[in-house]
Amino acid sequence: MLVLLIASSCKKSYIDLVPEDSLSPETFFQTDDQLEQAVLAAYVPLRDLLVNDYHTSEMRSDNTHYIPNPNNRGTATVYRENVSDWNNDANNDYVNAVYQHCYTGISRANIVIGRLPMAAKATAEGKARADGQAKFLRAWNYFKLVRLFGGVPLYLKEVTKAEDAFKNRSSVDEVYAQVLADAKDAVAELLPPTKFPQTGEATKGSATMLLADVYVTLKKYKEAEELLNTLPAMGYGLNGNYADAFLTTNKNSKESLFEVQYLQGTAAGTQPNAFVFQFMPKTTTTVLITGAAFPSNTTGSGWNIPSFDLLKDYETGDKRLDASIGIAEGVNDASFVMKISAVKSAVGYTPTPGVAYTPFIKKYVHGPYVATSNANDNWPIYRYSEALLLLAEAQNEQGESPLTALNSVRFRAGLGDVHETDPAKLRGIILHERRIELAFENKRFHDLQRSADGLNIMKAYATKAKSTYANLEANAFDIQTYKFLFPVPLPERNLNPGMPQNPGYAF
Repeated sequence: MLVLLIASSCKKSYIDLVPEDSLSPETFFQTDDQLEQAVLAAYVPLRDLLVNDYHTSEMRSDNTHYIPNPNNRGTATVYRENVSDWNNDANNDYVNAVYQHCYTGISRANIVIGRLPMAAKATAEGKARADGQAKFLRAWNYFKLVRLFGGVPLYLKEVTKAEDAFKNRSSVDEVYAQVLADAKDAVAELLPPTKFPQTGEATKGSATMLLADVYVTLKKYKEAEELLNTLPAMGYGLNGNYADAFLTTNKNSKESLFEVQYLQGTAAGTQPNAFVFQFMPKTTTTVLITGAAFPSNTTGSGWNIPSFDLLKDYETGDKRLDASIGIAEGVNDASFVMKISAVKSAVGYTPTPGVAYTPFIKKYVHGPYVATSNANDNWPIYRYSEALLLLAEAQNEQGESPLTALNSVRFRAGLGDVHETDPAKLRGIILHERRIELAFENKRFHDLQRSADGLNIMKAYATKAKSTYANLEANAFDIQTYKFLFPVPLPERNLNPGMPQNPGYAF
């Protein structure tokens, strides 16, 4: 009887744990819908990246600083301060996280690109759309990496074997060649938006803007100009008011070329944005800023605080100042935690005697909020105003007049036209305009990297910062040319023998 029972049981395999109709890597990448789901997964690391990128791409510049925290010298606080103060090393978790999240996005894009030949049930249009979006994301992530770290390993295929997991560093030229190839493919494969608001997915306009940005970085100005001149026909343009570009009710508008999507809420499936609260003063309550009496916001805040240098760079009458920056007044305790008594406009602000004050980023403050660290703001990656400023730069560097594009951005800001014709002076004017227009959008450090004046600008700022900011370490703001590249993360170098360190760093 026992033998018969065993024999009958063997007719069904009990080691076959996965039902035949379950999805697997071999069966999933088949239809347009499945390809779209796979591409969406490649967008997700952008949110993780942005949690750290404002340290490396905004606070590393002369645009923002931080509120000191003398009574909390934990690793997380010190690491974040060090990025802003130009004295970080290869162990810095906040710099290293940017590196890691970029490669997570690249890895997911590689999976989509590599699996497309298996999509037997997908349409040609669906395959092209998936390929274009994946290549846009891969290009954008490598563009971020090459600017922050220099040459990095080029992973262009899904890693399925241990021996494929570690590659030597490619040269800067090789990385840029791949970025250009991917961006060109994305421009060719992605369709232009048919209506606004857009869905938030990368479009032909997104890829066109990325490719033009790369061309300007590489000083290929004619190619950039040709691309940028195609954007108006796709329907892009400036919103009527500067502040409109950041409203939560105006997401993915005609000014948006690409923005990272967030959704406020506490229910499953929501993706709230916590930046609003990180960029506020450390305070016992945010009620005068957010309009709701949230619990203490004393930890995880006080970062990306507008610098004294940026505040003085706004021209009189510039509407962007009031839209971008607010001033909190109150009383600070020994840890620089403020009990806010008033919130005032930054326009014409004069400090009140005997009252502490701190500026904060206002352009992403759009309540009401359902909970602390829970906002509904998207993060702008590319806006049409930047396209106009890139166009102005490309034209100026070719000896053409940039004034039409430049003045259209200034006109919206409530400023008068520029009439300068000297290309050298216009170069500085355009750099200034980018600083103000794109403040707090993670652009300034990259602009300083590629500017011939970047080193001198940062050295001048460092001199003033040392006499302005409290609680700086002795080695803060030691501005050196080699520090315009970050060190390759030490964990990466420990795992990968093909990763030499960038020049100037000890390990």
